[in-house]
Amino acid sequence: MARQTAKAIREIACPLKYDNDCKRRRIGSAQAIAPSPAPWLGSRAMGPLQIVWFKRDLRTADHRPLLQASRLGPVLPLLVVEPEFWRQDDASARHWAFCAEGLEELRSELAQLGQPLVVRVGAVEEVLERARRQFGVAGLWSHEETGNGWTYARDRRVGAWAREHGIPWHEIPQFGVIRRLASRDGWARRWEVRMAEPLTPAPASLLPLEGLDPGPIPTASDLALAPDPCPGRQKGGRREGLALLESFLQKRGARYHRELSSPVTAFGSCSRLSAHLAWGTLSLREVVQASRLRGADLRALPAIERAEWPRALRGFEERLHWHCHFIQKLESQPDLEFRALHPLSEAVTPLCPRAALEVWAPEGAKGEAAGPSARPGDQGKGPAVTEREKPLLQGWSETGEGIDAGQGFGPKASERLTAWAEGRTGLPFVDACMRSLIANGWLNFRMRAMLISVACHHLELPWRPCGLVLARRFLDYEPGIHWSQCQMQAGTTGINTIRIYNPIKQGQDHDPQGLFLRRWLPELAAVPLLHLHEPWTLPALTAERLGFRHGVDYPHPIVDPARAARAARERLWARRQERGFSELADAIQQKHGSRRSGLAASAGRARGTGRRRRAASALNNGAIQLGLDLTLG
Repeated sequence: MARQTAKAIREIACPLKYDNDCKRRRIGSAQAIAPSPAPWLGSRAMGPLQIVWFKRDLRTADHRPLLQASRLGPVLPLLVVEPEFWRQDDASARHWAFCAEGLEELRSELAQLGQPLVVRVGAVEEVLERARRQFGVAGLWSHEETGNGWTYARDRRVGAWAREHGIPWHEIPQFGVIRRLASRDGWARRWEVRMAEPLTPAPASLLPLEGLDPGPIPTASDLALAPDPCPGRQKGGRREGLALLESFLQKRGARYHRELSSPVTAFGSCSRLSAHLAWGTLSLREVVQASRLRGADLRALPAIERAEWPRALRGFEERLHWHCHFIQKLESQPDLEFRALHPLSEAVTPLCPRAALEVWAPEGAKGEAAGPSARPGDQGKGPAVTEREKPLLQGWSETGEGIDAGQGFGPKASERLTAWAEGRTGLPFVDACMRSLIANGWLNFRMRAMLISVACHHLELPWRPCGLVLARRFLDYEPGIHWSQCQMQAGTTGINTIRIYNPIKQGQDHDPQGLFLRRWLPELAAVPLLHLHEPWTLPALTAERLGFRHGVDYPHPIVDPARAARAARERLWARRQERGFSELADAIQQKHGSRRSGLAASAGRARGTGRRRRAASALNNGAIQLGLDLTLG
């Protein structure tokens, strides 16, 4: 056992090797991509080009690759729409809709500089090769990207193509994420240095590439994306992002620190910038600097006029730090997208075989989903579990310790996953949050954490398929943040406090008047507030008098929430007390832990006293957070 633990610690400390293209080595490899269509560029010779490859950085402001390339010669601003990427299990039509709106605005901005954005559909390396053969490529420019496993495999192919043809590929950081990071020591200082760097202006002009067809921006139908109604979705594009930033810093954010935890208030009080940061219509650096400028202006005001703004801005900037902190985890250990961060946690949430990760292809929603202006109850169903999800659930609990078949509970894992994904678990606050997410594409962090916690702990589902459902629905899906958070809430990191959200208490605390519940669960309209969060407590005679049929109008809960939580807590704590767990946790903390968190070595965590364990359990009854709202709003 000691040798196995030592081996695991070494793997945690150094799980990856690096290739010459200065990128991470990902788990698995991408499938072959079909050849691209016929040649796409005009016939007029233009000479060697500097190609600026736009990815998730849909802007001209603070775009260093664009400015630096423009100083060296003619620039081809290129965006390649990759059908294979959009067929991945974490992609959705709502993502593409936001992206396409950003592309339209980016094309207009670049056209004003002299050369509009060129859009092509196909495999990136094949598009680049056709450009090389027709015009010559003097250099390839892009921002660094910490994406999912598929994008990393794609970037390795592009790196191989560039090396084969002697073309320099200049990758420039856009976040505070450090490539090939040897130690977390000093990471926060390096983040500060990057965020304090001057913003990069757009080029004064770009040389027009005459005779070059910019190409159409495809539709979701062109990409064969499944219908994904999301009427409450935020609009994409830089203008929208700047307007949100301005309104947050000047008005909406005044009570950010107080109102970010409740879905009743968070939609207005959070920044709502997360999707714009994920797709790069705004740069993180400009958001940090705008927040600090606002803070400086406030300091010049009398205390009565500053009100609570300084505290709100401190909380907001802290979350900007955490944004990069979590992306850094995926950069440093990319297999956390597929494997539990702590190896011994696999027994709690078993490893999904890499070959089985062909999962959860969305089939589209049925009916119309309800957005902010829609009628209550109009939301459509989420995608049903299909045959593709079953490999991820093989070997998983068919009933579960906290699921009592004798009490009418105990559906199979696939049925539990479907009920959770569609917002019909019978746990009102959970279902309301899921339905709101389906309709809007956004949810505040605490409620996101509750959804994954309930799925993994109460419903005893593996984190990976649950994470894929949420990835497709979060408009601001950022792989580094998303998969780190899924594992944190599932209890598989080994270094974070065990969080088992009480979905009843969360609803009572953050929706005490039932406003959110009644909006998204109109079938509970007749249920009095006293029983709204627990409709199963409504006396039968009262229900009959009110015309409410529990189990017909609204489903019975598929788990006993109290019993399921107790069983999950026992499982998790038993795992942490196993021999070798704390030594591995120390290695994980050394590699990934924030040096600002104040966390000590975990030798006492796994072998804690009963008093410590009871205190932690009491805290987690309400799932007190460590001040993290990683959605930023």
